[in-house]
Amino acid sequence: MFEASRQARQFSRGQTIEGTIVAIGPKVAFVDVGGKGEAEIDVEELKDVDGTFEMAVGDRIHARVVSTSGGIVLSRKGIRNAATQRELEEAFRAGLSVEGKVVQEVKGGYEVRIARERAFCPLSQIDIARTTEPAVHVGQVYAFRITEYKNDGKDVVVSRRKHLEEQQRARAEELRKSIVPGTVLTGRVVSVREFGAFVDLGGGIQGLLHVSEMGWSRVTNPNEIVATGGEITVKVLRVDEATQKISLGLKQLLDDPWSTTATTYHVGQMVSGRVSRVAQFGVFVELAPGIQGLIPLSETGLTQDVDIKKTFTVGAQIEVVVLEVDAAARRIRLSSRAVAPAKEADELRDFKERQGDSSSVSLGSLADKLRGALGKR
Repeated sequence: MFEASRQARQFSRGQTIEGTIVAIGPKVAFVDVGGKGEAEIDVEELKDVDGTFEMAVGDRIHARVVSTSGGIVLSRKGIRNAATQRELEEAFRAGLSVEGKVVQEVKGGYEVRIARERAFCPLSQIDIARTTEPAVHVGQVYAFRITEYKNDGKDVVVSRRKHLEEQQRARAEELRKSIVPGTVLTGRVVSVREFGAFVDLGGGIQGLLHVSEMGWSRVTNPNEIVATGGEITVKVLRVDEATQKISLGLKQLLDDPWSTTATTYHVGQMVSGRVSRVAQFGVFVELAPGIQGLIPLSETGLTQDVDIKKTFTVGAQIEVVVLEVDAAARRIRLSSRAVAPAKEADELRDFKERQGDSSSVSLGSLADKLRGALGKR
């Protein structure tokens, strides 16, 4: 019962779905609609006007969901085969779908047989996606919407595309309810622009993965991260109910490089990095992927009249000294003017360490060398 209830929540009342008949009982038939559960439909809806079964086990059918309470209950009313002109006309006026078989290709589309009646489906209306191989639809049984009904049923035009779009809207409505901030979804990249990528999340719903949310490092070319047609897993960051815009993130699913900055960097440490951006107030330096520090203008060692952009070029490798680390605020303050004093201090420390307890011997050696140098003059 729990599994049936969970399966039912995947569909909504009024939604048209497709399934396969797996068993026919005395009163109800069971339909496989995907997943672990099965749907039920009254066996009377599988019979024609004479009471003869027109569907059998293994047949594919289209039906509308009429209940999801405790399980899925289906009905073919409004989308079963129309056996008479009157039923065709009623389906047209009510905006209901009917089942039809694609008989053959004709000029500009297909001939569709609906019970004993003929209808025409334009090529552009056989599917949502553009049909590159028209022959693949011949012999298939689909659900169609009647778009034109003229001359007492002699001229009938149908559209499978409108039926599919109706299904897509129903799925999109259900899917949109589940898309909330924090949700992790898998989608398909439909286009890549300089500012980011649009991702199809299903049901025609798209979200924007902005270039700033693609990685912890600054991304300049989105095509290096994602590709059109590729599958990608993203996290929902924001959903604007007013505009229906969905903001997505990729870097949020990756390890945050700032989580280890407190142990990786410390005050007084001399490190190297790459100049990533130059502004009037200072220089941004990438120390590691996703980790940037700032050299304030006062720590560049330049005077006010010197052009900072000529001294620091983007992409150049430079050495800096860490002045401050604030991992919580994601801020590291650096200095380039402190590099020379830091190197001198390191050299002095190394010198003292080399001297150790034998400082007198070392000093004597230095004096000998000095006297030798003076004697040569």
